[in-house]
Amino acid sequence: MPDPLTTLRTVTVDGFPVHVLESGTGPAVLMLHGSGPGTTGSGAWAVTAQALGTALHLVAPDQAGFGRTPVPAGARGGLRLWTEQAAGLMDALGIDHYAVVGHSMGGAVALALAAARPQQVTRVVAVATMGAPGAPLSAELDALWAAPAGPVGARDMLSRLVLDQALVTASAVEARAAAMRAGAAAYASLFPPPRARWVDDLTLSASTLAAIRAPVLLVHGAEDRVTPLETAALPLLGHLADVRLHVFGRCGHVPAIEHPHEFRELLSCFLRRDHSH
Repeated sequence: MPDPLTTLRTVTVDGFPVHVLESGTGPAVLMLHGSGPGTTGSGAWAVTAQALGTALHLVAPDQAGFGRTPVPAGARGGLRLWTEQAAGLMDALGIDHYAVVGHSMGGAVALALAAARPQQVTRVVAVATMGAPGAPLSAELDALWAAPAGPVGARDMLSRLVLDQALVTASAVEARAAAMRAGAAAYASLFPPPRARWVDDLTLSASTLAAIRAPVLLVHGAEDRVTPLETAALPLLGHLADVRLHVFGRCGHVPAIEHPHEFRELLSCFLRRDHSH
């Protein structure tokens, strides 16, 4: 990314390093990636960040156990750690008010953060989100969490994420395989089988969801098999005080990649409503 306002740096949060991609200036937006092996903040959000331009201050960390952010010694990955680390990161950056955009696992973290920090979190965008009460472990998510590092595992994983298989290019597979190899050791500790317990860990209670005061935008693909619309997004409509749901047809688990232009328009329109405050 040639944008001079983009920086990669390491921020110390509660005594432990968190690797962060930052870009732009203006109202702050924390961007939280999902949980596939090889996922990183920059890998998940660099294209969206570039497209959103420099009028927002985007903060995209590698969450603990992903990319270059280790799981703190003596801790284990999970919703509580990721939520506390996200809040601590924004505190460390001196940012008092911010929107949160989260994908999949990151959506559950975004919702948990909005409940825990009602004074700080202004808006939430939860994309292909986890966190709905009663959501089961889908066969696709189980396979995704289990994908072995390397080209075969990378291709299999990417093919499950998107509806349009033309998006599973040789270069995408190669990049993901390299990221999976780099993150393999830390990742192995995050979602060992049996994996239904990790879905439970990422599930929010009805009372937590009811505590969210910020406006929430849910964005979901109609053909998402990893976190299906019926079990992942629709149940949240009854739990959130201020919510809207946008469904993309012909779309799997990654709307940001499958419908990039419309996704970006949706995001910037929803986030820009804040600027008058």
